[in-house]
Parts: sequence; structure tokens; C-alpha cells
Amino acid sequence: MSDELNWIGIWQKPSASWETLCMQEGRADSQLRAIGEDGQAPYQLEYSLRWDAEWHLREALLRVESESASDELHLLADGLGHWQTADGTVLAELDGCLDIDIWPTPFTNTFPIRRLNLEDGQHAELDVVFLEAPRLKPRRMRQGYTRRDASHYLYQNLEGSGFQAVLEVDEQGLVIDYQGLFQRVAG
Repeated sequence: MSDELNWIGIWQKPSASWETLCMQEGRADSQLRAIGEDGQAPYQLEYSLRWDAEWHLREALLRVESESASDELHLLADGLGHWQTADGTVLAELDGCLDIDIWPTPFTNTFPIRRLNLEDGQHAELDVVFLEAPRLKPRRMRQGYTRRDASHYLYQNLEGSGFQAVLEVDEQGLVIDYQGLFQRVAG
């Protein structure tokens, strides 16, 4: 079974991004086009993610292309918080991170939502591997998730920016509406 999902970025008009993601059991493949921010050229991001039955990320392959450059990053994870590049370079600075957060996509919020399995009112804080396209330089980021009810989670960036947003999700934990940033649309 394969599901196709589409999101648009609504943080600026016209739409800041358009993503088409195909999801199968334990795997997602995405193509995303985004308008560059802060003077950056528009770019295309393609990524493939693989995870285990408990929603621990095991592999992330990302490619970004713009008019002026292209880049690729291939990460492997053991599901226990250890990361390395596909060529074997250990990324010790990411030790303890179980999840990945890729900007600009709401899909990767599904990993902690599914993996943590929070109850209503329950809060969790975690470190994630944060990747911001088009640069693709992994770094550690502290985030918080609070389940308000089965369809709503409060996301918080705990690194001083104070950013927070309510995420509306479907029964699979996939984002329908990411307050002020993304909306899921029909294909």
C-alpha cells in the first residue's frame, strides 16, 4: 500500500513550497520545491527516509538542487541514537538523537508523534537531528511536543527562539495543518 500526500508552505504568499510525498510501510520518498528565503535561489529537495517498526529513523538520503549548486547527504542511524554518514564518518555530536527534523517539510514531525505515543496532556522534550535545506548541515536541536488530544500537538523549539505551533494531525500522526507554516492539500 502506498499513500501520496501533498503539502503547501503557507508562511508566505504565493505558496512558499510544494511537496509530494509517497509513503509505504517503513519508507517515504519526497519531492519538494521551495522559494528561497533571505535572498536564496529557489531549490528542489528530494529525500528518502527509512524507519523501523517503532518509528526510529534508520536512513535519510537528501539531495538538493538550485540554479547555483547541488548537494547530497546520506545519513545512517542505528535506532538507538547513533549517527554516521554513508561513508562511515561517525557524527558523535548527534549522539542521543532518535528523530530527524527536515526544513521545510511537516512530514518529519510524524516521527516523534508516532514514536513517543503520548497521552492527552503529556509533554516530552527531545533532541533531534535538524537539517535545513538547502544547506544540509546536520545539527542537534532541542524540541518539545505536548499532546493536547488525539488530533492536536503543541510543537516547541526549545532553543531560545520561542517558536511554537499547534499541529493538527490525522489518525496516522501525519500533519494536516501546521499552524501558520504548512497545510495538507489534495493531489
